[in-house]
Amino acid sequence: MNQLTMRGRALLASPYFTSVATLLLLVLLLGAGGAAYPGLLAPQVLLNLLIDNAFLLVIAVGMSFVILSGGIDLSVGSVLALSTMVAATLLHRWHVHPLLVIALVLALGAGLGAAMGALIHYFRLQPFIVTLAGMFLARGLCYLISINSITIDDPLFVLMSRTQLGVPGGYLSPGAVVALLVLALAIWLAHFTAFGRTVYAIGGNEQSARMMGLPVARTKVLIYACSGACAALAGVLFAFYMLSGYGLHAQGTELDAIAAVVIGGALLSGGYGYVAGALSGVLVLGTIQTLIAFDGTLSSWWTRIVIGGLLFLFCLVQRVLAMGAAGRAGRLS
Repeated sequence: MNQLTMRGRALLASPYFTSVATLLLLVLLLGAGGAAYPGLLAPQVLLNLLIDNAFLLVIAVGMSFVILSGGIDLSVGSVLALSTMVAATLLHRWHVHPLLVIALVLALGAGLGAAMGALIHYFRLQPFIVTLAGMFLARGLCYLISINSITIDDPLFVLMSRTQLGVPGGYLSPGAVVALLVLALAIWLAHFTAFGRTVYAIGGNEQSARMMGLPVARTKVLIYACSGACAALAGVLFAFYMLSGYGLHAQGTELDAIAAVVIGGALLSGGYGYVAGALSGVLVLGTIQTLIAFDGTLSSWWTRIVIGGLLFLFCLVQRVLAMGAAGRAGRLS
């Protein structure tokens, strides 16, 4: 019995615990859904989870770096909408080359993110307030451009919207492939570069990171620039998906991204978690939406209710783990 108790405590103390719990939850949801609705486990239905949530995965990747550093970014949904509006305007009204449009949109997102990161670090402002202001600013700029939806009929965007890339069991969209490549790049940055190690150090204790001589200022600016660039890229993918720019696009997406990162195992206090958890978190959210769609009798608001319950559960688990770690550290000292 004592051995089982020790193993249980070791599992709870493992840094992989929350990530493993998320994967088990995903398997449980898919298993229960497959038993209730046999068509749910069809290969193309599972691939559609990636296709429909590619933009959210890209945003969640950028949000992962922010949360790992101990910050928050509430502007990403509005930056996504602004990116679609800027892209649609440049393509539809000014007939700018689509590749140049994509480059300009990414630069815009990275620039907004870097500006917010600089304000947060150099003026010692709370990330919540700065990014909230960024959210209002970006959403307001959307309506300065146009209060109506702008159709995108550029041949490249239409081609990307209609292209299907064959994979075993079905197909993926170019947007889903881009999202997976972004995730792979982010995993490498987080776990195999000095930048990633500095992000974790800042999230663990920013003062200690500064005393160790780590480039805290540069890294924090880069973190928010990365988040802004990911939001802008997500806007491009969303434009591929919707073929339109609209100021009402992606309302509440910033909260979905935060939920995906937390459900994926990252601590909101920073310094703990894995970027790869963004994928499992996004897939859990997508699976919940798919289950409700397959049921057909439940309101779409049940998605929010279930996600809210999961967030409460994961935050509670994180708090219990943190208290246990603090208790063990106290006993050792």
